[in-house]
Order: sequence, then C-alpha cells, then structure tokens
Amino acid sequence: MSDTKGLFGKIKKELFKTRQGPISGIKKIFSKGKLTERELEELEETLILSDVGVKTTMQIVSSIREDIKGSKEQDPETILKKMKKEMVGIIMKNHSLFSVTDEVPFVILIVGVNGSGKTTTIGKLANRLIGQGKKVLVAAGDTFRAAAVEQLAEWCERCGADILRAAGNPPPSAVVYDAVQAAKARGHDVLIIDTAGRLHTKTNLMDELKKINRVIKKELPHAPHETLLVLDAITGQNALSQIQFFHESVPLTGMVLTKLDGTAKGGVILNLMNEFNLPVKLIGFGESMGDLEDFNPEAFVEGLFEDSA
Repeated sequence: MSDTKGLFGKIKKELFKTRQGPISGIKKIFSKGKLTERELEELEETLILSDVGVKTTMQIVSSIREDIKGSKEQDPETILKKMKKEMVGIIMKNHSLFSVTDEVPFVILIVGVNGSGKTTTIGKLANRLIGQGKKVLVAAGDTFRAAAVEQLAEWCERCGADILRAAGNPPPSAVVYDAVQAAKARGHDVLIIDTAGRLHTKTNLMDELKKINRVIKKELPHAPHETLLVLDAITGQNALSQIQFFHESVPLTGMVLTKLDGTAKGGVILNLMNEFNLPVKLIGFGESMGDLEDFNPEAFVEGLFEDSA
C-alpha cells in the first residue's frame, strides 16, 4: 500500500469507525480533569460498550485505580498513557508474529464461518509468501461452493500460486490428502488449505474439519504448522463462541481479523486475545493484494485512541 504514514497511519485509518463509536466517549471522560470513582465507572461502561469485554475491562480499570491510589500524579493525560500501556501489555502477553519455518511443506490450515473473508485472506497470504520467494500451493478444500473455487483460482492466477482443485464433488478430506501429496512431490515450500465456511454450531461440519486435520497429521505428523481462524471484525463479541467451537475441533494457533475498517467493534481484539490466549497474527484491510498486515499491538492501541487524547 502507498500510505506514507506507515503501519500506524494504516491502523488509525482502519479504526476510524471504532473511534466514532462508544469508545469516543473516553475523550470526554479524560477531559474532566481529576478522575473520580464516578469517571472510572463511566470508563468501565464505555469500554464494555466498545466490545472490550467485561473481564478485560475490569482488568484495565482496576490497574488504573491502583495507579491513582498509589500516586499523587493524576493528570488525565498521564493516566491515559498508563491505560494504553496496560492495553498493549494485555495484547503482548499472547502476541506472536506470523512466520513460516524451513519445514517443507509448511502447512497452513484456514478455517472460519461463511463470509468471514477466508478466500480473500488466502489470496493475500499466498501473494505475501510468493513475494518472500516461497513456492506456494493452494488447496481448494471448499468443495461445496463452485464459486469459492473459482474465486480462489482467480487469486492464485493473479499472485502466481499453484492451485489444486478437484473434479466433481469429492470429500474435502480427499482434496486435502491429494494436496499434501502434491506439495511433497512438487517441492512446494508452503501449502495453504482452504476449507468450506461453516457455522460453528453445525456438529457434522465441525467433525469434517477434525477429519481434515487428521488426514494432514497422518501424512505430516507436525502439520498443520499454522491453523488460523479468519474472523470478521464486525462480529464483535459473537466471535467468542466461534473461537471456542473451532478451537475445540482443531487446535488454533492464531487469528486473522478482517474488515476492521467496517466496524465500531475494533476493541474486541483485546477481549479475544485475553480470553483465549490466542494471538491475532494478521489483519486484512481491503481487497487489494497487499492489504494484509502483521498485527502490531502499539499501532492498534494508538489507533483506538488517536482522537481520544
């Protein structure tokens, strides 16, 4: 992307709607001068309404209370800086960057509900890895929707990734098996596996996901090396149940958050990472090939409060 302000500028731009939502009330709270218990209660309510979550909110506000009690310095700007630091600390506790090791093929399993942005994320990820000199194979494991396979094929053609797509309508596990064999035989560095979007409450579909995972492990015992859940940021707190069910079916290694620019619920990232001890590894912004970034805790927190100080 051509944003000359770099990652901080991109994050701030994408979090515009979040800043216009309930979290904008923090500006008013911190403009009152000395923070009393009443203001702290307002802060709690505002953070909860911003989808930061009850547990995470209480952790943040409790820390601020302790700072106020133990210090004569109650300048609102100083306290806001401490709050930002607390938020970054919560994220950093579970933060890890996406990276590909030298194990070949490095297998990335992509899961998520319908409409979360999996196909677009796979295209962007393949493009990123090819830019790093990797030979990439994409497995079209969504055998339920022909349109999904066609869309995936378009992305692969645009970025130069190979694609394995099955004729007819075979079980997804069969496609995955063939893809693992092909990746090994043809010397691909990375295998990215697409899966059909599924509601986390559909037991039969979640069982199918478990079968796909078993097939991969039978052929490559240490794979998948990354199992990434793609989440639509607009989902907000509903993402909690998605993570729980997917994590129980296939152990997740991280999350990819998409459509952050379309929601006022960006604060949910704090709660997701704090509740499940899972990192947000990547953020997807738009529809262009390069619109996939590493998640940066400092940039994210600054982006939340750009207009609040």
